[in-house]
Amino acid sequence: MNIQETVDYHLRSTLFATRRMYNLLAADNGITQGIGYVLINIGKEGVPATRIAPMMGMGNTSLSRLLKNMENDGLIYRVPDETDKRIVKIFLTPRGVELRSKVRKIVIDFNNKLTEKIQPADMEAFVRVSEIIRQQVCNDVSLITGKNCDED
Repeated sequence: MNIQETVDYHLRSTLFATRRMYNLLAADNGITQGIGYVLINIGKEGVPATRIAPMMGMGNTSLSRLLKNMENDGLIYRVPDETDKRIVKIFLTPRGVELRSKVRKIVIDFNNKLTEKIQPADMEAFVRVSEIIRQQVCNDVSLITGKNCDED
């Protein structure tokens, strides 16, 4: 089989092209793609810090460093949970909210461009195939690690 015919090739080449685009757009706004992704995943009600790492597919150490940088840059602040002190919720500062709006617009604009070119049935098929791939990866990770793929 030719490597360009594999699922891996198409996933990686699309991911790398998308990452490059988002990294360039993020740099125009003085942030990284990772910071942008965190920003769009924090709602008004905040989000527990422990939920961010799985969303981003990163380890706790890398996430801690990223959140510390975001805090130092005035994009987020942390609030310990009143009932469970082990839980820390992350909230956006006014500057973080403003930047999140820019990031969301970039993502929505890109998706709008795609929906002009992709038929709804094709998008539904893409979502189904992506879920099958994700589940297979999860199954394989579980076999390798002996853990549920959502565990850290």
